[in-house]
Amino acid sequence: MSMRDLICIGCPIGCQLQVKLDGKEVVEVTGNTCKRGEDYAKKECTNPTRIVTSSVYVEGGEIGVVPVKTETDIPKEKIFDCIKALKGIVVKAPINIGDIIVENILDTGVNIVATRKVDEALKKINKIA
Repeated sequence: MSMRDLICIGCPIGCQLQVKLDGKEVVEVTGNTCKRGEDYAKKECTNPTRIVTSSVYVEGGEIGVVPVKTETDIPKEKIFDCIKALKGIVVKAPINIGDIIVENILDTGVNIVATRKVDEALKKINKIA
């Protein structure tokens, strides 16, 4: 048996959790004040996942990059591969919040979506005097 200490991120309270493990199996969770704490501890100890945030380049936009994120969490061990897969991606403006930038990143079933609206850059008009 081993013990693992965690701080819960399931709600704003931030309970200090103690997780008793038998190998990779969660035997007991203590310190939580709600069910979310127990659920978080079990998931974190058996299958940790994370939301990934990054940015990609925008062509023809009012700004040069757009912030993006995974729609849902992906396995923790795929975070760096996800960031690498986003490197060098360029999207064309206009972009709306929620637009899918990359479908099914790394075969996780999770899409990368835009988290900001980016309009097209205004074209400059040269006047002849």
